[in-house]
Amino acid sequence: MNYAKNAPNPAKLTANLGLKLRNSFGLDSTAELAYEISSANQLPALMKELGDKKLTWRALGGGSNVILPDSLPGVTLLINILGQELVKSDDANSWLEVGAGVNWHELVAWTLEHNLPGLENLALIPGTVGAAPIQNIGAYGVEVEEYIDSIEAFDSAAHAFVTLPKEACQFTYRDSYFKQNLNRFIVTKVVFKIPKAWQARLQYADLAKQFANTNSTPSAKQIFEAVCAIRSNKLPDPKVIGNAGSFFQNPIVDHQHYQALVTRFPNLASYPDTAGKRKLAAAWLIDQCGFKGKRIGPVGVYENQALVLVNYGGGTSTDILSLAKNIQEEVLDKFGVQLEIEPNIL
Repeated sequence: MNYAKNAPNPAKLTANLGLKLRNSFGLDSTAELAYEISSANQLPALMKELGDKKLTWRALGGGSNVILPDSLPGVTLLINILGQELVKSDDANSWLEVGAGVNWHELVAWTLEHNLPGLENLALIPGTVGAAPIQNIGAYGVEVEEYIDSIEAFDSAAHAFVTLPKEACQFTYRDSYFKQNLNRFIVTKVVFKIPKAWQARLQYADLAKQFANTNSTPSAKQIFEAVCAIRSNKLPDPKVIGNAGSFFQNPIVDHQHYQALVTRFPNLASYPDTAGKRKLAAAWLIDQCGFKGKRIGPVGVYENQALVLVNYGGGTSTDILSLAKNIQEEVLDKFGVQLEIEPNIL
């Protein structure tokens, strides 16, 4: 399968395109100009045109990790580059090339169907493959960076395609070089390196509990199904209630701050992080401030998971960000901890 070598076809243009169905919050946003990108090879000519006309632009994948305003001026690039292909294999690893527009959860399911286990802990995370490394998505003890070999992107500054190896992507917790340069790079393809020596990753509490009474090690498929069940029980379906999944990052504090907090709050939920630091459960902090299940007009905090902000219908980015600011202020006042918003605010 070719991602960027086919003869270029002009990208499809739509004016005043409604994006309510293109973002998981269900926000009623309108793109002034929208181009559907189905091939990476459409980008060089299009980006030159946008540059010549000095038009602002942004890329949008599945819209699962963004907060859209009522109106998006300039150009919105809708990334719909599809396809996945096993391109190389040796005794230790398999290499998989995937188009940026592929649905993430569908890719995880596909890898298991093709005997390529490893991504199962990341099942049911909404969004596209191209967005996954930008945010360095993670869940249940696994982060996507562990399985990335390289990323192809169009560099608007150099006006050329570049391939960045994993080491150049500067992955950290929910962050990457691409996230730091959102208005420069357009991810078009991700190459995954999946080890053949598979091991079950069950260290996360919810997964460990799920298999506590199992004598044998669960298969990748069983872990996949368990993750889907856990996520479905905790998180609302965006098709039913608008949301972007986890809204805040789990904050990381130094040992001194942690000790001061645990003295005041013995039940503080936290996890070991890098040497001398602790990762606090943002959901626990928010819950302790009384926000779990709280509704303010058309938006609120999900009743089953305090880390998820929801749009019950008719909410705007202003409504969501106002609620988020309220939560941040309360958590800072009570715990001295600053919560960082996880979705990208466009």
